[in-house]
Amino acid sequence: MKIMFNKSRPSPLPTPQRAAHVRFTGLCAGYPGRTVLHQLTAEIPALAVTALVGPNGSGKSTLLGVLAGVIRPTSGELRRDGERPPAFVPQRGAVADTLPLTVRQTVEMGRWGERGPWRGLSRRDRLIVDSALDRLGIGGLAPRQLGELSGGQRQRALIAQGLAQRSDLLLLDEPTTGLDPEARERITALLTELVADGVTVVQATHDLEAARSAEACLLLREGMLAGHGRPDRVLTTSALAEVWAATGHSAA
Repeated sequence: MKIMFNKSRPSPLPTPQRAAHVRFTGLCAGYPGRTVLHQLTAEIPALAVTALVGPNGSGKSTLLGVLAGVIRPTSGELRRDGERPPAFVPQRGAVADTLPLTVRQTVEMGRWGERGPWRGLSRRDRLIVDSALDRLGIGGLAPRQLGELSGGQRQRALIAQGLAQRSDLLLLDEPTTGLDPEARERITALLTELVADGVTVVQATHDLEAARSAEACLLLREGMLAGHGRPDRVLTTSALAEVWAATGHSAA
């Protein structure tokens, strides 16, 4: 297995010729005693939103963990361009409601990778946190406890934490699941804005509307790649029906 990380930053290119931010070949990964991802080969285009789509258990979260560097591949090759470690935003349900954290403290944790958890924030750090709060429209919620927020507000706080890391690769696990239409639209619009600002975005999602608005898509089935490319070519009715057939549920 070879894992390589290149320092060069890709330049924006027209979509058909866009450079890859992440490439993986023959990628296998999982957990002790259980392989989840089987021989994945694909590219994540730079400066674009890529959607990871598939039923529960298809390997979306595991692939995000590999891209984030928290799950080590068991075999295969992974190459990533970029100057900073990826920023990973977990599912909203993975963060306990009872954590005694304010919204500001939650977002400040995004600076720990650079500052460490025990060093005080610099003026620059505080400005970055303020900018992330404002970008998500939650500056007025900064002193409130995370557990007091609505689902959409909590999700925005977690995304603000990701933004505070100032990475050029943002990974999100189900960022719009369980949110009302207005909150989903707001987050989808934000991701488009981030791409324009030079960020590559990868989101695992069950929201087919959000997936179809992405620029690229990876369709997963039982840890294997069932399709890869433009959403209009990958997320066809027949492909979705085939992938979801084994679950006994519809993708719609």
